[in-house]
Amino acid sequence: MRIVLVGPPGAGKGTQAAFLAKNLGIPHISTGDLFRANISQGTDLGKQAKAYMDAGNLVPDEVTIGMAKDRMEQADAANGFLLDGFPRNVSQAEALDEMLKAESMKLDAVLDLEVPEDEVVKRIAGRRICRKDSSHVFHVEYKKPQQDGVCDVCGGELYQRDDDSEETVRTRLEVYHTQTEPIIDYYKAQGLVVTISALGKVEEVTARAMEALKSKADDK
Repeated sequence: MRIVLVGPPGAGKGTQAAFLAKNLGIPHISTGDLFRANISQGTDLGKQAKAYMDAGNLVPDEVTIGMAKDRMEQADAANGFLLDGFPRNVSQAEALDEMLKAESMKLDAVLDLEVPEDEVVKRIAGRRICRKDSSHVFHVEYKKPQQDGVCDVCGGELYQRDDDSEETVRTRLEVYHTQTEPIIDYYKAQGLVVTISALGKVEEVTARAMEALKSKADDK
């Protein structure tokens, strides 16, 4: 299957993408991974992206599109892929359609993870990261440490990243609503969107997503 995953920050896209890609036997292609890989490998696109990022500017669509195109042309993506973070706007969605059309391919589904805005703020603003090891992540409500402000794993100090403040989260949501959310209507016009609730345990959301994708495939 060829799937686009969309949803607001805090919807759990990265977590769900990893589980879904594994269950479906297709690669998980995220824009974050694409940028890191191209920059670390010193590709032409990576150098271009780094120059924009170092200057504090947004990376242009054409650079992101080029990276995505290169990745989708790799052998492991021949039978499908799950795109996470791309397309980020309607222009990128149109470019993706053109790419696929040139290869006589098309998307099978656009999976929209729906989460209430207040829940997004609660999920992100409540995160606490260990200063010693950033892979140790806790939450003031959903995954409380045994001792307030102290990592259960290594005893490091837990802190809230600047990116996780409520003000920053609401700004990110506004960007999502203005730039990315319009692609849902774009794909609805093509009959591709399946919307599921991203509330609940990770495995419950994954099961919900798999069922929705199966129903979508059966409809074709």
